[in-house]
Amino acid sequence: MGTNKSFDKMRTLTSRARETARGLVKKVKEKPTPQPTVVVRETKPRPVHRNKLRSSSRSTQPRFTSNRPAAKNDIPVWLKKSGLAAWMTLGILIIVALIVWALAEVSAVVAAIFVALVVTSVLNPIVDWLDQYMPRWIGVVIALLGSTAIFGGLIYYVVTSVAGQWNTLSRQFGNGVDKIIEFVRTGPWAVELTTDEVYQWLNQTLLQARNYIETNAGSLIQGALSNVGTVAIAFTIMALSLFTTIFFLQSGAGMWRWFLNRLPSRHRMTTHRAAAAGWYTFSGYARGIMLVALTNSIFAFLYLTILGIPLAAPLGVLVFIGSFIPLIGAPTAMGIAMIVALAAEGVWMMIAVGIGIALIGQFEGHVLQPLIMGSQVSLHPVVVGIGVTVGTLLAGLFGAVISIPLIASTWAIYQQLHDEDPPFDGPLPSSKEVVEGPQE
Repeated sequence: MGTNKSFDKMRTLTSRARETARGLVKKVKEKPTPQPTVVVRETKPRPVHRNKLRSSSRSTQPRFTSNRPAAKNDIPVWLKKSGLAAWMTLGILIIVALIVWALAEVSAVVAAIFVALVVTSVLNPIVDWLDQYMPRWIGVVIALLGSTAIFGGLIYYVVTSVAGQWNTLSRQFGNGVDKIIEFVRTGPWAVELTTDEVYQWLNQTLLQARNYIETNAGSLIQGALSNVGTVAIAFTIMALSLFTTIFFLQSGAGMWRWFLNRLPSRHRMTTHRAAAAGWYTFSGYARGIMLVALTNSIFAFLYLTILGIPLAAPLGVLVFIGSFIPLIGAPTAMGIAMIVALAAEGVWMMIAVGIGIALIGQFEGHVLQPLIMGSQVSLHPVVVGIGVTVGTLLAGLFGAVISIPLIASTWAIYQQLHDEDPPFDGPLPSSKEVVEGPQE
């Protein structure tokens, strides 16, 4: 009995302790938990000592500065864009100048390659046609020999015609000089001039020329020897151009494919498109100007022959050569033909020759060139004039000849690589309307 009472008493105490613990836990859960207090510690800036040896490391405000806060961007956007465009333009001009300078140093090679490209552009259609019926190398030989025979035949005809008419020409020129003197004496200027005075002036000029040759014989011989080097360079240019033309006609497509394969694959098609556009324009210009020059020379020869002007064949060849030089070639040939007509037939025949050749030039500019060249070469006359002038100043006569095909080819390449925006529609406001606003 005593054991059972002790056990009941312990169980009762244990139950009470359990109830007390539960009550305490419940009170603790119901009581809100206080938030921890954050202690903010005041910190002072760390002093920075100024470096007396380096002015860029100072930490204090400079003495002579404005209190105005610095703007984030003081340079206008338009000025930034203009400056960038100016630097890019300057860089392009420098690169172009370097290229021109480098080409000028090897001008003989440039001339040979240019002649080869011109001959290739003219003969390549003939070689392509012959390639359908015979091996290509035979077509190349036939085209080169045929063109050489035609060119040599023209030179032979000119030389023989001049030699056969020399006695007649000398007599006609003597009579022409007398006519010119008579026109000067009786014309509107009424200049007192006799035939004896003219021949005396000519004899005096010849005497002065002979004295000059006798006095400066050494320097003239030295100059002649230096011209021998020029002749050698001319033959070198001809040989190199012939050698290059043969390979251009025979395997030009393969050479171009080899060059494209040396480029990265992502640039090959773009390069081919640009080069194809330039070659299409260059070859079109070369073939077109050849046909135009040939047509002009035939018309001039027929016209001078009908008028009875001596040296019609050489003057026709001169018109043919002058047609390759834009702006200045045809007027020069016309002036020489007019001088020959004046000396041979008189003033009125000179005027007739000038009018006829001028009409031939107008027919060339307004009919032949648009018909033969079409849209392959379309340049404004101002561009042609500036290009010929710049080419003449840079490389003389050769620069005047190559300036227009180079400009036309460059423009074709630019058009091929550049996507142009749609053109303006409707009239543009005048300068007064832009500045003062539209008029009401």
